[in-house]
Amino acid sequence: MELFSATRNGAPSRKPLRVLCLHGFRTSAAFLQQQLLNKWDKSLLDELLVLTFLDAPFPCKGKSDVEGIFPPPFYEWFQYNIIFTEFTGLEECIWYISNYMFEHGPFDGLLGFSQGAVLCAALVGLQQKGLALLKHPPLRFVLVISGAMFKNIKVKEDCYSDIIRCPSVHFIGSKDWLKPKNEELRQVFEEPIIVRHGAKHTIPRLDKEAIGVLRDFLRSVQTSKDRHLEGTDNASEYREATNEGVLQEQHRLEVTDNSIEFRGAKREGLPHEDCLLQIEVAA
Repeated sequence: MELFSATRNGAPSRKPLRVLCLHGFRTSAAFLQQQLLNKWDKSLLDELLVLTFLDAPFPCKGKSDVEGIFPPPFYEWFQYNIIFTEFTGLEECIWYISNYMFEHGPFDGLLGFSQGAVLCAALVGLQQKGLALLKHPPLRFVLVISGAMFKNIKVKEDCYSDIIRCPSVHFIGSKDWLKPKNEELRQVFEEPIIVRHGAKHTIPRLDKEAIGVLRDFLRSVQTSKDRHLEGTDNASEYREATNEGVLQEQHRLEVTDNSIEFRGAKREGLPHEDCLLQIEVAA
């Protein structure tokens, strides 16, 4: 297995991290792809990441919020009631994602927005307890953009009854209608990194310092071992990578099967509470 590739100056660089990206409710893989490419630093999508964008299994059954600003088709991962306690299609959705990851993986991590973020957080919790992704290697990290927790008592017990040890970054908007749910979700993760921004329910634009923090986090994942499922502290490896300055790096579009692959804040002295690191994106 090839673990390193040569950079231009001859120094070794880590193999890019493969990430499966799950879009929001009644949008599409192509829409999430466009949002990330327009708002996030391209250097993260060069040598650091290979992003695979997957469409949800069910066609959109109602009006999409992006109708008129982005072309259809649109998809949804599952249907739910107004208090998020009853779901239609959730089991099929989990099977669909798990099967895709088994057939097209392995993936190093997950990235999700809104309904996709709900699933990403739930999946790492389920895998940690041996309830999902049994044929897939342990996920090494998760990026949660405007997520929330399932409210069904059984599903909540399965996903979040144990503190989730998978390294995580949570993007929380001060004007996001899901902000209280985001805050609740991040508390079930062990030492999450929190990136706060002033936007609404959307993929946030990240300033140079926030990009640096995210880059440091991803570098630490590249250089760390898969130990979080054994209860060891991956957070310490992130601290070491940050302190030692293990950062930096810098799109190539590939269409494969039914997915699209992309290769590729200010530190305000906020109280860390139970977080590993907390920053705010500059306005």
